[in-house]
Amino acid sequence: MLNPRERKKIKGLMQREIIPAIGCTEPIAVSLCVAKATEILGQEPERIEVILSPNVLKNAMGVGIPGTGMIGLPIAVALGALIGKSEYGLEVLRDLKPADVERGKLFIYDQRIKIDVETEIEDKLYIEVRCYAGDESSTAVIRGSHTQFSYIGKNGVELLKKEIEAGGEKEDHVPLTFRKVYEYAIESPIDELSFILEAAKMNREASLQSQKRNYGHNVAKSLTGERGKAIFGENPHSHMISATAGACDARMDGALIPVMSNSGSGNQGVAATLPVLTYAEDVGSNEESLIRALILSNLSVIYIKQHLGRLSALCGCVVASAGSSCGITYLMGGNYEQVTFAVKNMIANITGMICDGAKPSCALKIASGTSTAMLSALMAIENRVVTSQEGIVNDDVDKTIQNLAIIGNKGMAETDRIVLKVMTHKE
Repeated sequence: MLNPRERKKIKGLMQREIIPAIGCTEPIAVSLCVAKATEILGQEPERIEVILSPNVLKNAMGVGIPGTGMIGLPIAVALGALIGKSEYGLEVLRDLKPADVERGKLFIYDQRIKIDVETEIEDKLYIEVRCYAGDESSTAVIRGSHTQFSYIGKNGVELLKKEIEAGGEKEDHVPLTFRKVYEYAIESPIDELSFILEAAKMNREASLQSQKRNYGHNVAKSLTGERGKAIFGENPHSHMISATAGACDARMDGALIPVMSNSGSGNQGVAATLPVLTYAEDVGSNEESLIRALILSNLSVIYIKQHLGRLSALCGCVVASAGSSCGITYLMGGNYEQVTFAVKNMIANITGMICDGAKPSCALKIASGTSTAMLSALMAIENRVVTSQEGIVNDDVDKTIQNLAIIGNKGMAETDRIVLKVMTHKE
């Protein structure tokens, strides 16, 4: 059993990784970096230069920017300079008003923004912003994680410099195993875990808001409409998919709705909480079981992302849905071994789903991942599991997760480059 010190460290890790976000986290992180550089400059920039890693660009090209009705980076950059507050973190644009959008459009029209991609940058998550006004200049760099500043400077004077690893600051790292993840979720005193209910509440509200109008491709409304009900029915499976896809429909279309993110991704936070929450409600689980299932799901995501990294060639729903499958298996009465079965079933199934940027159609992938989570949990609770004789699955669940990371980080590196090339060279 984990000792109090270990539990405290894991809780701290979760509270750092599960934070509110408004909008897709890559363009919002760019807004955050611009806001910080503007604050350091001390005045509205006359011009702004932005340098990005390819993976940040990929996730910022086709997604709606909250409250603007616009897509892409230029408006995110302009608003970061005009109204962004770095103290808000990934809610940097939460004070946005319609008049601000018009100011942002003028900022873009005046050609005050230059955005470049640096293909030689090793970090998958790298944002550098340089602001200029008269003889004054400032620089801010976010690297490794969406809110982590590694460098801040003004007029060539270094104000902050931090050594950053791929997943964040060195002191932030908490070594986990899947056994530790399970023990923390299932054996910790319940009062130490109840903080996770805030994530479930916020993400449920985002899902409810999505029902009030049309967003993106209306994936959730396709499921809940007359034809959708006739095909998919009214059951825990369809409820899970529609609730989760609905929140994704709204946020990817640029709704000014906060969600609780996980490991730097709002969609991962949504997909790690809403399937577990809706299943628990449908089957009448008590609050303690719900809390433990939500912790198990979200901490599993954090653990897998420790191996995979913030941004990957793999769609984040692969990881998030693996987490929710663990939580659902637990709610079905599953033990540790059966929860590991759920992970193996998930990795055997949808590993290889590519990330081709953040965009409204992410809701389709979220729907597929959520559906797979339920199937994997159902098989697991019936002691059906993909064996080590098949594909990338290993008898050891931790090694299976490591294999997933190898595929995502190394095996699909060329896929990632080709995806970005296709996205940026459409006729």
